[in-house]
Amino acid sequence: MAALLGCDAVSLEYPTKVILKDVTLGVAEGDRIGIVGKNGDGKSTLLSVLAGIAEPDEGRVTHRRDLRVGVLGQRDALCDTDTVHHAVVGDLPEYEWAASPVVRSILDGLIADVPWEGAVGELSGGQRRRVDLARLLIGDYDVLMLDEPTNHLDMRTINWLAEHLKSRWQAGVGALLVVTHDRWFLDEVCTSMWEVHDGCVDPFEGGYSAYILQRVERDRMARVTEERRRNMARKELAWLSRGAQARSTKPKFRVDAARELIADVPPVRDELELKRLAVSRLGKQVIDVLDVTAGYDTADSEAGSASRPVLNDVTWLIGAGDRFGLLGENGAGKSTLLNVIQGKIAPFCGRVKIGQTVRFGVLSQQLEELDPHMDETIREVLSTYKRVYIVDGKETSPEKLCERLGFTTKQLWSRIKDLSGGQRRRLSLLLTILDEPNVLILDEPGNDLDTDMLAIVEDLLDGWPGTLILVTHDRFLMERVTDSQFALIDGHLRHVPGGVDQYLKLVNEASTAASETPASRTQECAASPSQASSGLSNAERQRLRREVSSLERKMEARRAELEKLQAGMADVDPTDYAALEAQQKKIDDKQDELDDLETSWLETSEQLGE
Repeated sequence: MAALLGCDAVSLEYPTKVILKDVTLGVAEGDRIGIVGKNGDGKSTLLSVLAGIAEPDEGRVTHRRDLRVGVLGQRDALCDTDTVHHAVVGDLPEYEWAASPVVRSILDGLIADVPWEGAVGELSGGQRRRVDLARLLIGDYDVLMLDEPTNHLDMRTINWLAEHLKSRWQAGVGALLVVTHDRWFLDEVCTSMWEVHDGCVDPFEGGYSAYILQRVERDRMARVTEERRRNMARKELAWLSRGAQARSTKPKFRVDAARELIADVPPVRDELELKRLAVSRLGKQVIDVLDVTAGYDTADSEAGSASRPVLNDVTWLIGAGDRFGLLGENGAGKSTLLNVIQGKIAPFCGRVKIGQTVRFGVLSQQLEELDPHMDETIREVLSTYKRVYIVDGKETSPEKLCERLGFTTKQLWSRIKDLSGGQRRRLSLLLTILDEPNVLILDEPGNDLDTDMLAIVEDLLDGWPGTLILVTHDRFLMERVTDSQFALIDGHLRHVPGGVDQYLKLVNEASTAASETPASRTQECAASPSQASSGLSNAERQRLRREVSSLERKMEARRAELEKLQAGMADVDPTDYAALEAQQKKIDDKQDELDDLETSWLETSEQLGE
């Protein structure tokens, strides 16, 4: 494959740390690379160096002539005073972007609910992220570099983004480099991995699951002394092989080899024993939410105040030892439901019954629970807790648990205010567990954590004997930690036995009829003058619109068939020239069909005048 960009003997050092040391890498056409590593090990810096944003101390970075590189940083460079319209398409004439099915698809998938002429400065963090993504994705780039693209996105948008990136280029065309802690996203989108550690970059073939398998195999062959890291990887691999990922129709790694490696690894949770312990701590009744309608009071200029329901007729029975995941889009009411469960919000109607023995432990997104301790060191905070805890049937100290969550002995003397976002989240989770609650509510616990640390947190939660309620947009974390999922859709709570896949299907079905892109709104507003200039009747316009939609569906189907045929070329015996020629003819015929459809689409669109 043709090389697009690369670096040769690149080194980069900060005053207190070597980030890259003599790194040589290449990115070729068709590469889909996921980049993983611990927080602070240089993943974002590597992207910046490859993009030409940061200059290395030594070595060189080379780009193919006329290479177009699109970069999504962790922080956007959007102007607060710009409209969403201008932030996304700039000064591009309307006819150039509004008539493009690709652009319409991106706008519909990312910002259909964002005010098209609203100011960027008035948007929420999640809306800004989607606007920045839309701005980038409508561009025509040879290489996309995405730094934490799933931050602030809900699960449905993450799913849409994965599908877009998989179909954005034909096989063997373009390149993608993505830094993310979302392991499901890595498995879904990437075909190879780079692990950044200790100034080095190690390449692996396959997605995240294959990377875990190869790392375990490499550790076993080398007989490394890093026993804890290996065991964590093996435990995660056991879940991958036995859980939802292994049941996928597209296995990402060799399941037989994985099963052999983890034959002696027990299930990630002893569910019966945890249930027994939870019942002994909680009793039979934990939380009963019965026929609850709840929300907030809003100001009303005429009536003085009005009630705005967010939850409608919700019933949720939560028992001892239940491990429930709560799914829902941003703004669906998840936080409201959590507040109702804790008794912080009184429902408009219905009842909430909380067991007498219930003790809540809550990890919030903003980590407000750490605010009183900002000037204290970690050791000072830990000194206020018990000296001995029983974890996984063994006695351990708060300091040992802190080390288990990635803190060194030296870091125990760090002040809370000096910790990174990921360190604060890990510490807050530890303090929440040390308070010995029996109902644990976790709101986005995976934010700011790298993949290895997420696995350690999951391991800690596996042995926690109590009721767990988890809210997260990290699909892998949701499926790994919880046993059953519930979804909030249009204010109603429903059980989704099919998990995240069933939830995404339900949400997409519910929004199909109501979906409307900014482009379509613009087109509708301009319908009258266009109709007058084209001389088409309403009936003719409706017929042409239906034909355009039909052609778009056919083109999408042909593209999928073409990609399948192109991928099938790799399965043909390279010495069988007759078979190779036959396969190539199928590819050429399918490409001709697609070209004819695209020509028809252009002609019909011109008739329509849109």
